[in-house]
Amino acid sequence: MKSPRKVLAGTVAGVIAVAGLGWGVSTRLRSPADEAALRKAPTPSLVTAAVERRKLTSSVVVSGTLEYGSPRPVALAGVVGGTAEAQRATRAPRAGRLREGAVLMEVNGRPVFTLKGSVPMHRTMAPGTKGKDVLQLQRALRRLGFGGAVTGVFDQTTVAAVRRWYDKRGYQAQEPDLTARQSRDTLRKAVQTAEETLALEERTLEQGLDVAPLKVKLDNARDDLKAAESALEEAEAVEVPPEDARALEDLRRAVRSAQEELASAEAALAAAKPEDAKAPLELKVRNARANLSGAQDAISAFLEEARVKRGKNLEDLRKAVRTAQDTVLTADQALRHAKQTSPVKLKVSNAKKDVAAAKALLGEFLQTYGTTIPPGEIVFLPRLPARVQKVKIKAGATVADEVATVTSSSFVVSGSVEAAEADLLRAGMPATIETTAGKIHPARLTSVGDALPGSSVPSGSEGVLLTPVSDKGLKGMAGAAVTVKITVGATSGEVLVVPVAAVVTAADGKPRVKVEVAPDKTKEVEVRTGLAADGDVQVTGDLEEGDRVVVGGA
Repeated sequence: MKSPRKVLAGTVAGVIAVAGLGWGVSTRLRSPADEAALRKAPTPSLVTAAVERRKLTSSVVVSGTLEYGSPRPVALAGVVGGTAEAQRATRAPRAGRLREGAVLMEVNGRPVFTLKGSVPMHRTMAPGTKGKDVLQLQRALRRLGFGGAVTGVFDQTTVAAVRRWYDKRGYQAQEPDLTARQSRDTLRKAVQTAEETLALEERTLEQGLDVAPLKVKLDNARDDLKAAESALEEAEAVEVPPEDARALEDLRRAVRSAQEELASAEAALAAAKPEDAKAPLELKVRNARANLSGAQDAISAFLEEARVKRGKNLEDLRKAVRTAQDTVLTADQALRHAKQTSPVKLKVSNAKKDVAAAKALLGEFLQTYGTTIPPGEIVFLPRLPARVQKVKIKAGATVADEVATVTSSSFVVSGSVEAAEADLLRAGMPATIETTAGKIHPARLTSVGDALPGSSVPSGSEGVLLTPVSDKGLKGMAGAAVTVKITVGATSGEVLVVPVAAVVTAADGKPRVKVEVAPDKTKEVEVRTGLAADGDVQVTGDLEEGDRVVVGGA
């Protein structure tokens, strides 16, 4: 039989269990009103974002490829060497860096050099060649340290520099071949033969029966002229002819004797004493003076007569010279006329033409004779150093078309953007290049609307090219995909920024934002907007950093 205490404990436990079960059931059961209340949407609240102060940058993102820029096909401008035989590559181009003055390849054992220049090689450079291509060759030779004047003319100074250049690189500059030397000798012999023929015909003309007598007559007339001119010259050199010189000297002695006689008489008169008779002495003085006057008059008369006689003699001699000159002129004209009308004259004329023609041919040939640069031995490239990107010929193959593709030695990034974004871009804009490894490299937008040859641009897009500020850290990444951000706008410093969704345009057309001033309470603030980027926009107005602006909700 159970004790009363145990019965009581069981009863109490049962009551508690029933009560707990009833409470649990009551919590699971709701009235229709309660269910409706639970299903009703909560009271809407405001969605806000904080006003921030930071620098805002707007950019265009481009997916591109890192490549070496300015690809250019290379073809030889003509033959290499001085022969037109089959042009066969004996050393193919090699991929890699290409410096100025380097050998791109060899053809038939001859070099093909690379030099910097915008004018393509298009002809053989030979002595006397002039032009811009020669000018840029001379400048390249000076840059390479081989000197030479920069004149634009392929002269002997340039030839010497070219020889030094080839020799330094282990080659010999192109000299005239056997055929050219034989042609030069043939032309020289042609000139010699023509000159000999001309001399023979001229000698025949001079010795002709219709010319020889006239030639002798002309020679005699010239001798007579020389004699007349000599006689005139001698007569003009003296005042008195030799045959009258003695008579003139006798007259001069008579004058000197009269002068001495007068001096002696005057001295005797002066020495006489007062008591001496002076009349005889004075008479002697007068006679001496008369004798002196007579001697002087005689010499004056003689000189006047000699002057007149000399003048007449000179006139006769000058007339003889003129007559001799006329005789020479007449004889010369007669000889010329005879030569002109002589049948041999035509042969002489033709022989002279043959000499002139032969000399002209030789001169023209010699203008291009000597050390030359064949058109295929230089490739001018606008920029050096460069890189051989692709080799298009193998050793042993015949050179026909392109031999290689070269690029610049600097990287570029090629890509494309949609036309709408392209309108925002301008050459020179700053950009950044991000590699797959996450490294950032500064760059510049080079051009819009251009693309590297061979690359494709989707329809409705524009090609863009960018240049890294430095190639450091990019070596070995040619062909790699990169991401580029082109900065199209940026604030000069930190500005207030809000989400674009927070700005609304009021009925008056002015932009505003709603600023939360208390829970579920806002006020409108008029703002001015600026640069927008990545969903945010620059604003100015009665706002402070940390204010919360409404972007959605009640």
